[in-house]
Amino acid sequence: MSVLYLFEERLATPLGELIILTDELAHTRAVDWIDYEARMHELLRRQYPHHSVSIQPAATQSQALQALTNYFAGDLYAIHAVPCQLGGTVFQQQVWGALQTIPCGSTWSYAQLAQHIQRPKAVRAVGTANGTNPISIIIPCHRVIGNDQGLTGYAGGLERKRWLLQHEGALVKS
Repeated sequence: MSVLYLFEERLATPLGELIILTDELAHTRAVDWIDYEARMHELLRRQYPHHSVSIQPAATQSQALQALTNYFAGDLYAIHAVPCQLGGTVFQQQVWGALQTIPCGSTWSYAQLAQHIQRPKAVRAVGTANGTNPISIIIPCHRVIGNDQGLTGYAGGLERKRWLLQHEGALVKS
């Protein structure tokens, strides 16, 4: 079994602390909220079943940390150039890639996302893949909402989802 070496950073945000994991090539592998750290480790285990994951503190600041800092400071497009490396199935990777095409300030329904990947009948599977997105915010799963335009599932909690969408101008403050 090969070892996947990851480097951990933490970022205080208005929504709580984020954990950022990057690899030896500076690719982002995971971003998740501190209160969902166990979930993040489980997703890593599932995505890389043939690897042992070794996590250690980062020695230098990653591009992901800087981009997320800028994003929370108001530069909403800072996250677009962050290099990511994903495990998961081909289908999951297809869904996660499609998430990155949702424009900042916009939302799509799960049905629109399924249509975008040319799998219109796979709405439930798209929802499941969306829910296992390992790189929160940078791969903007928070931009996916229900067909009725309501906020539905977000692994970081609906209040965080609401805040992120308001921050991006996709949701009017209520």
